[in-house]
Amino acid sequence: MNSPIFKFPFQISAMLFIIFLSFTSCSDDDTNTEGDEEIADDDTGDDTSTVSVDASYFTADNVTITTVPCTLSDGTETDCYQIVTSSAPADHDMGPWCPDNISDSAEAGGIWLENGEVYDVDGAFVENLATFYNDNNWQMYDANGDIYITDTQEDCENAANPNVGSEYENFCVECLPSYITDLSQTWLIPISPVLQDNAVLFSTGPGGAGNTAPSTRGVALNGIEFSAPAPVDNILGAYTLAPFDDAGGHINVNQGYHYHAATMGVAERHVIVQEDGHSSLIGYALDGYGIYELEDADGNVPTDLDELRGHTDDIRGYHYHVDEAGNNNFINGLKGAYAI
Repeated sequence: MNSPIFKFPFQISAMLFIIFLSFTSCSDDDTNTEGDEEIADDDTGDDTSTVSVDASYFTADNVTITTVPCTLSDGTETDCYQIVTSSAPADHDMGPWCPDNISDSAEAGGIWLENGEVYDVDGAFVENLATFYNDNNWQMYDANGDIYITDTQEDCENAANPNVGSEYENFCVECLPSYITDLSQTWLIPISPVLQDNAVLFSTGPGGAGNTAPSTRGVALNGIEFSAPAPVDNILGAYTLAPFDDAGGHINVNQGYHYHAATMGVAERHVIVQEDGHSSLIGYALDGYGIYELEDADGNVPTDLDELRGHTDDIRGYHYHVDEAGNNNFINGLKGAYAI
């Protein structure tokens, strides 16, 4: 007598195959969970993964965040965080920028970024501008050593104009916080970053961006803009100096207070320290990917960054690390789509 198992071999094989598929499909998930963070694998074939923006990381002192529908640069319809800020940081003081006299110490002035280096704008720096730039047309102080400084809002606006008149040559340009009391800024950042096959690279020109890329790089956790590189050539070409404060920021009356570099000058700045010793989170890029300090807790600098200054790890997914402060730069482009 023949056994039933041999009487129906094809039916049994098919049933076993279906059972095998059901078990394997349950274990094939598109998300990986790392601690309390959900990391979604992308489908582009690389190792880039995504962590959503955490709105609770932003300070509430001068920042209001709501969720709104938005359209991204690739046409994606999604939700964004709308971030409204007063353009004044609540976690550190602004300034100083220009010292009053060539005898003043570094505490009286800010900093200047040149060829990858950070210089204190003290009295001696102003006194030696002609030597520093090898140009005798630099003479930013009078016979008493008092430095020529823009001291009104009108002067600040005129001296900051790209077509600055000759009457402002050899002035230290200083726009004060009192000039921006009624100014606010609004930013849209996708809650969940949308990875792009082709990254947007920022141009290397002063303050510029590519054909369609935004000039703003991102938003700090205190609500302050990470701006494009300052137009240093235009500033110096007019024989003016527009120093940054120790936090890497200065004021434009239309733009408000904004950063041009991530300096280490303000220890109390609002950041999110990472439990594993990784560099601290300092803000988010406009595509929703995190921006972290350059150095980790041990002073190490990442060596595997891509051309955008980003890389991926299992906890933070894809994220950026800021450039050296002296380079007048934050990141080199956007990996994801941004709100338009």
